[in-house]
Amino acid sequence: MFFKFKPKKNLFKKEKEKTKKKLIIFVSVLVVFFSSFFFLLYGPYNGFRNFWITSSMTTMTHQWLAKIFYSDKEIMKVLKSNGIIEISEATNTNLIRVKKYSGNAKFYKNKYEAEILKDSDGKDYKVIPIKGLRYQGYLVAVYDPSKVYVGVTNYLNVKGELITTVAKRENALIAINGGGFYDPDWNSNGAIPHGPVIKGGKLVSNFQKAGMAGGIVGFTNDNKLVLGKWSGEEALKHGVRDAVDFGPFLIVNGKSSFVKGNGGWGVAPRTAIAQRKDGIVLFLIINGRLPSSIGADMNDLCEILENYGAYNAANMDGGSSTELVINNKIINHPVAGGVNGLRTMPTFWMVRR
Repeated sequence: MFFKFKPKKNLFKKEKEKTKKKLIIFVSVLVVFFSSFFFLLYGPYNGFRNFWITSSMTTMTHQWLAKIFYSDKEIMKVLKSNGIIEISEATNTNLIRVKKYSGNAKFYKNKYEAEILKDSDGKDYKVIPIKGLRYQGYLVAVYDPSKVYVGVTNYLNVKGELITTVAKRENALIAINGGGFYDPDWNSNGAIPHGPVIKGGKLVSNFQKAGMAGGIVGFTNDNKLVLGKWSGEEALKHGVRDAVDFGPFLIVNGKSSFVKGNGGWGVAPRTAIAQRKDGIVLFLIINGRLPSSIGADMNDLCEILENYGAYNAANMDGGSSTELVINNKIINHPVAGGVNGLRTMPTFWMVRR
């Protein structure tokens, strides 16, 4: 018996045509992607351009993402059109009435009040999940402001420490990152804080450098959050017991700052601290640079904090510094890239047990 073998020419031809089609589809997708991307970068719609430039330029390590596509002139133009005009007054502490709040009211004026106050009686804190169109995070309500204080690295002005290290040493119930720090060449060890740092009524650090000014964000001896454009010495005269220097100020005496565009800080992980008129302290932590949470801008922070009744509020260092630890456990998703995504820093806001 003889077998007749059919030539494989047609089979090879079909495989070749399939490969050709796949290549055409791949190239087409690339063309569409890059065409769309360049349209967003240089087209008539300014939203993406503003987002790209402000988000890149407010980081320490990713400014090149803006500079490879835009000239210095265009970058400066965008930065000037996106900014925040702060309220030009300091906190009036007479308007804050720190009190114990029973969480057993029958009615709350809105859902945000209910989330803050319901079942709060006897609790030290409450964690409220926060979610928006492009961000996810946490709002921590701290019911006793006397327990909020500044924690610092043991090696201030020499090297920073991880938030988990400091929180464990201090036996802190809650810890978040604090003010900014001097970061030459974007590669520092988190040793030197921006501006004044006050801890327990003493000025423990006071590094000054042009372009780093923010403002005093601190708690007075009667446990009221104050925001003021003061020096460290002036803050002490105002009765400040614990403070860091950062900003911008988002809300002062119930008045929100004016935000132009996205506020000039772009979209990124965010940290903010605030206090309600009844004394409850709010820690706001927003995840960023993740598929599930790109991040928040200054408008987002103002809106969230306004909803939850913040009467005084300030932005803290964000980006890869944004961190939240409760009971020695990392709650948010830090993106610094170090151990557990953390970075070494000099200052923290903490809550005593």
